[in-house]
Amino acid sequence: MSAPPSSKNKNAYILIISLLTLSVFLSLYTFRILDDNRLTSWKWVFIGLDISKIVLILVTGMLASYALLRIPFPKQYSSVLLFVLSFGLGAVLWREPEVIVDISRYFTQAKHLELYGIKYFITQWGRDINIWTDLPIMSFFYGLIFKFFGESRIYIQVFTTLLFSMTVVLTCLIGKTLWNESLGFYAGLMLLGMPYLFTQVPLMLVDVPVMFFLTLVIFAFIKAMERGGANMILFASVSIFLAFFSKYSAWLMLSVTGVVFFVYLVSQSTENPGVFRLAMNRDVLYRGLLVALVSSIFIGAVVLYKFDVISEQIIFLRKYQMPGLKRWGESFLSTFCYQVHPFITIAALYSVYAALRKKDLKYLIISWLLLLVVLLQIRRSRYVMVVFPMLALMASYGLHCITDRQVKRFIASCVLVSSIVIAVFVFLPSLQRMSAMNMKNAGLFLDTLDAENIEVFTLPQKRTAVNPVVAVPILDYFTDKNIFYDYKKPILEEWVKTSSLRFTWEYEVPEYYVPADKKNFIADAVVVISNRADPVLPDNVRIKTEGRSIVAAFTYRGVFRYKPIVTIYK
Repeated sequence: MSAPPSSKNKNAYILIISLLTLSVFLSLYTFRILDDNRLTSWKWVFIGLDISKIVLILVTGMLASYALLRIPFPKQYSSVLLFVLSFGLGAVLWREPEVIVDISRYFTQAKHLELYGIKYFITQWGRDINIWTDLPIMSFFYGLIFKFFGESRIYIQVFTTLLFSMTVVLTCLIGKTLWNESLGFYAGLMLLGMPYLFTQVPLMLVDVPVMFFLTLVIFAFIKAMERGGANMILFASVSIFLAFFSKYSAWLMLSVTGVVFFVYLVSQSTENPGVFRLAMNRDVLYRGLLVALVSSIFIGAVVLYKFDVISEQIIFLRKYQMPGLKRWGESFLSTFCYQVHPFITIAALYSVYAALRKKDLKYLIISWLLLLVVLLQIRRSRYVMVVFPMLALMASYGLHCITDRQVKRFIASCVLVSSIVIAVFVFLPSLQRMSAMNMKNAGLFLDTLDAENIEVFTLPQKRTAVNPVVAVPILDYFTDKNIFYDYKKPILEEWVKTSSLRFTWEYEVPEYYVPADKKNFIADAVVVISNRADPVLPDNVRIKTEGRSIVAAFTYRGVFRYKPIVTIYK
């Protein structure tokens, strides 16, 4: 991480960085068996791809980065550039399907708000609306989008991509506020150097929004400690409220506000950075207490109103989720070397040494969440990704130990190019070959049919822990047609109680899927979701398909055991 000794050796350093970038990629590819990620493992994302073409694209990207080195960068537009770049890259992956079945929960909760209104959602959340272990904020926002813009995936994707882009900008602003504009800008670029993150942006889940809310809390709380004022106090308090009710795991992460408060209470001597003193600054104390009071009032009001529901969820989380995390994890090697560019991880590790050497107390703010992840052994990429903005800031901090601007810029460019190549040319094609693509294609095909009322049947699938009933709301998400589905909730078998997909078996089909007149209901088209292209139909389904012909079948199989094959009869 030391600076180049002279500018005449710059090209040599750039050549070394280029060779290292290429070597890292080929090494990860060679030892891809070590990647145990559950969604985008390198073990299977390269299936069917020509590795030589991927390498050629990567080399072309590095050459382009070198050619652009001498172009001056407009500093005053750094945030705008990061926003536009991140939104554009996020939008490229809108073509992927909904690859995680958890969407069925959030879609169902949001549709209740769309159909029955805001008051119904607030009063019936946790009662008539089945919520599993979810908190209400994101389902509420998704429901508002459905209600006022329409039940279309594109609106959700624009919303989640906006949150992602604003997270990149907030990461930049945190770095600028704590240190300088350059460090903040490179932190934003480092956040774009995490290809796994792009795969989550288009999905109707809560992970990207939680990442945004948590980053917003850190930025708003820092500003509240620095400036004070009623607006900043309210801004920080509302941010904490939104993060608190976005996901239960965010509660632990909100401890970072205590670290920020501590850092601003402690004064660091400018002459001797190793000397600290407790500065009982009345302004900082006053601001911190006000934020704590206002946010506690907001949070407390909701907790009191839904105390019975939230307390039951916490008990369930303690008995089911916490023990389960030990069984459902992924290795740190996978998360921080395969799903995040290794240069970022190396720079972040070096930043620890650099901050200790400088005795930089502000570094605690950006390193705290990563410390929690390591100490508590949080090993699921989807749960770890909420702290990726802080990892990006740590990497930028380490990268800034390099004084030569062009070398530093080229490293960041290689990280960005590698991430784009992996996300767009490796991860995206792999996701589009998954069986989840059948649900997307089937929904789009249904919209082309002259048929309004669609009856869906799901057949049992062997060798999978997923209850096929969750395919119904996912199909509904992709079509504008009226979906009807009748289902009886099964008795839970013993193995289901410890399954990570237990929620699919406890899913309760909403009333809006049940025909008002079951006996006389005749659908315009019938959809059968099974695990094969030529399913053996049970009698009740065979009767419904008699006299109808197969007009389409969607048969992507993918690598996972759960394979929703969709056959449409009309």
